[in-house]
Amino acid sequence: MSSFVKYTPDHEWLRVEGDTATVGITHHAQDALGDVVFVDLPEVGKHYDAKSVAGVVESVKAAADVYMPAAGTVVEVNEALRADPALANTDPLGAGWFFKMKIDNPAELDALLDETAYAAHAAASH
Repeated sequence: MSSFVKYTPDHEWLRVEGDTATVGITHHAQDALGDVVFVDLPEVGKHYDAKSVAGVVESVKAAADVYMPAAGTVVEVNEALRADPALANTDPLGAGWFFKMKIDNPAELDALLDETAYAAHAAASH
């Protein structure tokens, strides 16, 4: 099964494989936040609507909400990130992922940004 990556205007990425997605914050987000010191991860088994707040990331500079990129149910959270929030800075697109979700309706992902559109959005929001 092929996987692909989409981005939200709120600077989250999601790597989609089938009807499951791994979600985290982008390089742009972690760069804007600075050193991440705390993450509040969503509850496993809980269903969230698209664009609802699923977690919080706090840095030495600011706190930011982490939004659900699509409606779905959280199936796993990254306990390593809870133990070492700096992973969101050092490897935001890898070991610093936040949660995995089962997507209710994969067609919702069509409204999200691809890498090219996200790069333009991130550049414009500097």
